[in-house]
Amino acid sequence: MAVDRLTAEDRLMLWSDGSWPQDIGALAVLDGRTLLESDGRFRIDAAREAIERRLHLLPRFRQILYQPRRGLGWPLWVDAPGFDLRNHVRVAQVPEPGDEPQLLLATEQLRAHRLDRSRPLWEIWFLPGLPDARIGMFIRLHHVIADGIAGVASLGSLLDTDPDTTLTTASPWTPTPRPTDRELLGDNLRQRGDELARAVRVIAHPAATLRHARAEWPAMRELLARQPGPRTSLNRLVGPHRTLALIRSNLDLVTQVAHAHAATVNDVLLAMTAAGLRGLLRSRGEAVEDLTLPIYVPVSLRRDRTRPGAGNLISQMLVPLPLGTSDPGQRLGQIATETATRKANARPSLGAVFRNKILARAILPLIAKKRVNIETADLPGPPTPLYFRGAQLLDVFPLLNLVGNVSLGVGALSYAGQFNVMAVGDADTYPDIEVFTASARNELSALIGAGKPATRTG
Repeated sequence: MAVDRLTAEDRLMLWSDGSWPQDIGALAVLDGRTLLESDGRFRIDAAREAIERRLHLLPRFRQILYQPRRGLGWPLWVDAPGFDLRNHVRVAQVPEPGDEPQLLLATEQLRAHRLDRSRPLWEIWFLPGLPDARIGMFIRLHHVIADGIAGVASLGSLLDTDPDTTLTTASPWTPTPRPTDRELLGDNLRQRGDELARAVRVIAHPAATLRHARAEWPAMRELLARQPGPRTSLNRLVGPHRTLALIRSNLDLVTQVAHAHAATVNDVLLAMTAAGLRGLLRSRGEAVEDLTLPIYVPVSLRRDRTRPGAGNLISQMLVPLPLGTSDPGQRLGQIATETATRKANARPSLGAVFRNKILARAILPLIAKKRVNIETADLPGPPTPLYFRGAQLLDVFPLLNLVGNVSLGVGALSYAGQFNVMAVGDADTYPDIEVFTASARNELSALIGAGKPATRTG
């Protein structure tokens, strides 16, 4: 029997989960007219039926984590023996007046409840109560299931490209028994043998190993050897609660801005983030002249970016954000230059860095001392509209996870010509997150041209 072990990157996502839940997800808004009964009740049974017909595309959604006893190897995925879709697809009413702040508050209240480790690690909540028969759709899954790119692919597996797509019959599913202890022991011994063989190859080819280490050293030095970020009010240990805010814009306009400054869309997101932090710190009376803040930017090492449920394969890039300048074009140019230089460096996967427990214990305190308090992620989404059981997906925003003293996550997702951003802040560190998003919007508007507001900015 094949044993589906967690990768080193997957295990990394579990290390901090006890203190900081490592859930990622998305908040979407649907045109819900076809999903509501005549009395306004959400058709939850129809929604569950539509999702059940797609679960064969997402095998992780019917699997649980299993930790074998000592000597039988790393954790693995096994089929859930008593899977019940009703535990994972549910409905919650958005309170009156059903506006965007209430939708975000409802999303945060649902996110604050931990996923049950005894069940598959995902949920979908439908949130009726918005104006014009619109319905929120909050999808969350544990980061151990997928990184950001694979998470977007998982979302796409539940949706259609045509509103009139005919529903197929749900594929029959019977859980496969988990491997026996004897099978796990044999698999563990084979894995240890493979690791020993790799170690021997490294020793046998020291020149190649040295070249590889030299190529990756600039990226490691970037994470470990640079001076820590400055002390600001943002440098606080993340608590249990979050505050959420949204920014809407137009992908074509953002792309035009990027091309005009020899930059990328991700560079524009970083410039917006820098301006948001500049405005936030100034409003708190903190000096921003000559201030530079480091920010984490995840780098996907995945070649196949379309396969859902593919686990994690990521690295990390550290980029300095110039907050001192008041000129948006100058700031974007500086960021574009920095990212272009840093992208040229070879990067090891985070799993490779932390595979060795002794090395991991030595490196983690060094990373914690770097005082990096912000992360961003720019995720490419589908270019054309998508539908859930005939209901058009109107908007979609990515929800990032926070950990340690990284108290702000700014995620962007392109979808059907939109450029949608969600800021996720630690609630105690960012009670004034609206100041951040207002300053970020103003930066984008200025970049788009002469104070002209971005299309659909709100």
